[in-house]
Formats: sequence, structure tokens, C-alpha cells
Amino acid sequence: MSRTPDARVRDNQTRKIQENITNVEKHFGEMCQLFAAYVRKTARLRDKADLLVREISTYADTEMPNLKKGMKTYADHLAKIQDYRQAEVERLEAKVIEPLKSYGAVVKRKREDLKTTQSARDREAKQMAQLERTRQRNPSDRQIIAESELQRATMDATRTTKQLEETIDEFERQKIRDIKKVLGDFVTVEMSFHAKAMEMYTLAYQSIQSVDEEEDLEVFRSSLHPPEYQSRLDIVRTNSKTSLDRTFTSTSGTLQQQRAYSRQTRRKEEEEDDEDVSEEEVDEDEDDTDDEN
Repeated sequence: MSRTPDARVRDNQTRKIQENITNVEKHFGEMCQLFAAYVRKTARLRDKADLLVREISTYADTEMPNLKKGMKTYADHLAKIQDYRQAEVERLEAKVIEPLKSYGAVVKRKREDLKTTQSARDREAKQMAQLERTRQRNPSDRQIIAESELQRATMDATRTTKQLEETIDEFERQKIRDIKKVLGDFVTVEMSFHAKAMEMYTLAYQSIQSVDEEEDLEVFRSSLHPPEYQSRLDIVRTNSKTSLDRTFTSTSGTLQQQRAYSRQTRRKEEEEDDEDVSEEEVDEDEDDTDDEN
């Protein structure tokens, strides 16, 4: 028996609603799984970052004062970022994953509503088939009863169809609102985390770049020469200076003595030259006297 035009329209509606519910169930479920995987990855990243912070802090304890301070501050900023990451994980679970998970129950209820409507339509079709068989047998009483049953079944099918249309219309409206909110909350949570993380990353960068290299190098160089070694080195330097001073004094005295001896020698030579000149003058006077006589 062919279906009435109204029945065919309702069948098309049912098929469309069924496809819509199946589509939502499939894609909401896949998004829920992927968002959950994203959150798990983020949580694992937080755990690895905690280990990194611990290692940086441990290493800082073995370094020079300025580098130690810079690395400790750097580690503190990274630790705060992981606190923000933990808040990110918790907010994503509450605002994204849970609403998507709840759609499993929503879809189940809509399937039950669809099943109820389909049952009413099946009863209508059954009564219509029964009326058709009754008409073929031509008993008037049975035909009247069958028509009455068909009328009730049709009214029931029409009522449940209208209820289904209203329900699925509200489902579609709520689905759009929910997906807008879920995806919007995801972006809001991520933006909030990254904004705070950027601030901490900036402070971490500044803290490690502000380390005074020269001051730490001086501390390192001092650590290569312990106080006892330095004291011995100072004694050696003092003794060396005293020895040099003595050598210089001795050398200076010797030079002075040599200069004095040279001066005395030159004076003696000059005196002897003067005596020779005097004797020559006397000889010349005597010669002049003899000539006059």
C-alpha cells in the first residue's frame, strides 16, 4: 500500500532528524576525544617542565653567586608558568571536555524521542493497512471501527511528530549555542594562559640576561687561588722585592765607589801635571838668568 503524502513528508523529516542526530553524535564525540588528548598533552608538558625547573634549580646551587641568583629567579618564573598551565588544564576540562561529553546523554534522549515518534507513525501505518484490508472485505461495522482506529493513530502520529519537531528545533538551537560557547571558551582559556605565560617568559629572559659575567669570573678566578696560596705568593713577592732592593743598593754603592775613585785618580793626575808645569817654569827662569849674566 502506498503511503499518504503527509506520511511521506513525515518520513523525510524523520530521516533528516536521524541524520542530524547521528552527525552531532559523531563529530561531538571526535572533538571530545581530541580535546581530551590535547589536555593530556598539556598536562604532560606541565610535568616535564616541572622536572626542568627542578634541574635548573639544582644546577644553580653549584654555580657562582650571580649566575646562581639569575638561574634561581629564572626557575621561579618557569614554575609560575606551570602553575598557569595547571589552571589551563583544569579550565579546559571543565569548560570544553565536560560539555562535549554531556552531549552523549543529550543525543541518547533525542534518539528516544525519535523512537517514540517513529512508533506512533508505525501504528498509524498499521491502522491504515488494516483499514484497507477491511474495505476490501466490505463489512460496514469493521470498516467504521478501523477508520476510528486509524483516526486515533493519525492524531497520535501528528501529535508526536509536532513534539519531535519542537524538540529537535530546540536541540538544534542549543547545539549551536553550545558549540559556540565551547569553542569560544577554549580560545579564552588559551589566550589567558599565553598572556600570563608571556609575562613570565619576559621576566625569565630578563633575569638570566642580567647575570654579571665579569663579577662571577672574578669569583671563579679567586677560587683557583685559595687564601694559603695567596699568602705564600705575597711572601714570595715581598722577598723578591727586598732582594731586588738590596741588589740595587749594592750596585749603587759600588758605582758610587767607582765614581769616587775615578775622581781621586783624576785629581792626582791633575796635581802631578801642575807640579810638572811648575818645574818647567823654574827651569826656564834659571836659563833666562844665566843668559843675562
